[in-house]
Amino acid sequence: MALKLGEALIKESLITKEQLKSALERQVIFGGRIGTNLVELGILRERELASFLSTYFKVPAVDPSRLVSIDEETISCISRDTAEKYKIVPFRKERNRLFLAMLDPRSMARIDELRFVTGFEIIPHAITELRLLHALEKYYGTERDLRYISIFRKEEAEAEEKRGDESKEKFLKVKEQFANVKEKEEVIGILLSESQKISSRAAVFILQGARLKGWKARGLNVDSVELPVVPNSVFSDVIQRRNYYRGPLLRIPENEALVEILGGTPQDCLLIPIQIREKIIALLYVDNGNVSVMDSGLNYINTLAALCAMSFELVILRRKIIEL
Repeated sequence: MALKLGEALIKESLITKEQLKSALERQVIFGGRIGTNLVELGILRERELASFLSTYFKVPAVDPSRLVSIDEETISCISRDTAEKYKIVPFRKERNRLFLAMLDPRSMARIDELRFVTGFEIIPHAITELRLLHALEKYYGTERDLRYISIFRKEEAEAEEKRGDESKEKFLKVKEQFANVKEKEEVIGILLSESQKISSRAAVFILQGARLKGWKARGLNVDSVELPVVPNSVFSDVIQRRNYYRGPLLRIPENEALVEILGGTPQDCLLIPIQIREKIIALLYVDNGNVSVMDSGLNYINTLAALCAMSFELVILRRKIIEL
């Protein structure tokens, strides 16, 4: 089967004859499936191999997310001995059907045996040897050789690096958006749009003397809203300290106007001053509703507020240049 699989990979232009030869030579020394050796040599990625196996075996490939948290009832349908013998992991049970991740999903003899042993109709899915051994260790305690563990660590590290590169690229686009705006409304639109990717509600209030006027919001309605900045209120605290506030919104008389807008007291909220040359011109308010906390993103929202301030200043400078 290994050579047939290799030939199929060559036919699909996923590998060359020389690469197959290298993998076969390695297989003789270290064992394991041909696909595993191709992944270990860096010729194929594990997810590319899984996609190919689905085509090769003519069955779906198991979605890796299905293997993250398999319930005990499903796992108990297959004993450890059976799982290790047939190289299978059950990942879903649906009435009289049992969905199995299998190294040999095309083996009808094996499927018939499993149907007899379990009493379930078997729905086979393809899986790579690397991911199957990982699942066997996680759910049945079957120890993996170090070689299989290190491959997954490498793949995870590469995925993390890729996510980091994608985040940097997205952040660069956001900075470019802030740099190219022509109107204040555009600045606020970018700020609110990005803030809502982290929190469910976001609003910007303009500071006018001792009052705050609702400007724009997402997930909230601040149209025609005017709030007094009274001593001891959360607004007053942020303005006086010129620093952000993160925490629960206290239900005190001084915060009552904001509590009414929010429809309650959030367990976790964030209020950030937007400053131009030490002058606070507006406040950004964000939260994740009244009962949920914000898991992450504080530093990003602080950075957005700083970019917003610089973008405002650019808009003002452009207008001054035009008016000269």
